[in-house]
Amino acid sequence: MPIDGDILKELRRDQGYNQEEMGRIFGLSVKAYSSRETGRTKMSIEMLEKMADHLGTSTDYLLGRTAVEKPYPPRRRR
Repeated sequence: MPIDGDILKELRRDQGYNQEEMGRIFGLSVKAYSSRETGRTKMSIEMLEKMADHLGTSTDYLLGRTAVEKPYPPRRRR
């Protein structure tokens, strides 16, 4: 899944992480994380969800589909 690498990079930096730390958090090498951040390697939906959750945003924001950084409220289960 192609993400907007500039958005991911900005969020990472705003929260004080470097690429090595992000790789460690998500079980990736620095090179593997970097290739996902730059869009050279597509990201699985599961990884996209994990990154959005960790960074406190939505998958749509990481994909560049919305300008709203704040995540959506969770859906209520019935």
